[in-house]
Amino acid sequence: MCLPMKKALPIESKQNLIDYMASGNKPKSAWKVGTEHEKFGFHRANNQPLHYGEPGGIRDILKGLAEQFNWIPEYEGSDVIALKRDGCSITLEPGGQLELSGAPLSDVHQTCTETGLHLKEVKAVAEPLGTAFLGMGFQPIASREDIEFMPKGRYKIMSDYMPKVGSLGLDMMKRTSTIQANLDFSSEADMVKKFRVSLALQPVATALFANSPFTEGRGNGFVSYRSHIWTDTDPDRCGILPFVFEPGMGFERYVDYMLDVPMYFVYRDGQYIDATGLSFRDFMAGKLSVLPGELPTMKDWEDHLTTAFPEVRLKKFLEMRGADGGPWRRICALPALWVGLLYDQEQLDLASDWVNDWTLEEHEHLRTAVPKYGLSTPFRGQKVRELALQMLAMARAGLEKRAIKSPCGKDESIYLEPLQIIADTNVTPAERKLGKYHGVWDQKLDELFDVYAY
Repeated sequence: MCLPMKKALPIESKQNLIDYMASGNKPKSAWKVGTEHEKFGFHRANNQPLHYGEPGGIRDILKGLAEQFNWIPEYEGSDVIALKRDGCSITLEPGGQLELSGAPLSDVHQTCTETGLHLKEVKAVAEPLGTAFLGMGFQPIASREDIEFMPKGRYKIMSDYMPKVGSLGLDMMKRTSTIQANLDFSSEADMVKKFRVSLALQPVATALFANSPFTEGRGNGFVSYRSHIWTDTDPDRCGILPFVFEPGMGFERYVDYMLDVPMYFVYRDGQYIDATGLSFRDFMAGKLSVLPGELPTMKDWEDHLTTAFPEVRLKKFLEMRGADGGPWRRICALPALWVGLLYDQEQLDLASDWVNDWTLEEHEHLRTAVPKYGLSTPFRGQKVRELALQMLAMARAGLEKRAIKSPCGKDESIYLEPLQIIADTNVTPAERKLGKYHGVWDQKLDELFDVYAY
């Protein structure tokens, strides 16, 4: 028998929002790690991006995954726009980037296995269609005009709004791709310490994962153009969040920040209602102009939380958002880096002491300079490379102390090896590709798609 759907209760006060964030508190024994990654689809014949409804396009990829591997499709109208299975989801970013949002898992071995299985399934569907996927931070050859928006209502609202608040928002939507790791906390104090450490060190991760040096077939002057794009997308919802480093930081302070972030939309009865620039505070007072007299539900708050894009984002967990898209080994490396640093108390305390006296000006310097200079960015008489080596050593110590072994008897520190090579050689993935571009590739990028495709 089918039970009637429970009506969503309205939010009664700001305390409800604070309690929602605090409900993420978990004992250390229950901490998990979730990994998300995006990738660009392209036609093997010409390396051009996949459109949604064309033969062999994004819709066919989603339908193929559903039919061959038992993913459950989700629709917006008649269009399949997402897939669900076993706590994971496959979703579409605005320009058709295919995203796996992995399940919360106990260790990095599990999340790496999950990612490998996903890439194997995607390849099995894509290959017969003459398509493939590429892990990079920015689409290397396609223009904005070459890429169509996916048929999701929220993207229409966002794309109309973006040019009003920044010059690169449409590039963010259509042409960027990332890897993210989601981590837990035990208390408000633990959340604050992890937030401060990860926000301070996010530019170091950006440097290690820098992998977006091309725009429309040419070098763009950056090692992480994806990261640079966020500096001119929307100042109301991006950036390093100075208040995180100030006294009084906690769940309530982040709630206040989110209440000041202008809205994008409200979702009602299968439709997205344009609420761009409006205030969630007004919504809580029943004064939202597009829904007069109506109060928000917790689902509205959850949706609103997804519309801020700082380098670290708080929900019921912390999202690490500083890394460019990349190959399978670096997808595994990102959660390893942050788990090793943040889930071992000794390393977390050491990292907290390390970054504690960094000034706001220094945070801003790292945030703006690293996208261009990567590991060569100067900082306190040294380079970001030295920060990266220190960060990796701390993460390795944390993972070794966890001592969680794979069936082969290896602990999670094995997943740091791609990053260790980058730091040891002082060559980012972007610089490696630029070297080939100016060398054996003869300033053409056809081989990039052959060599680096999943």
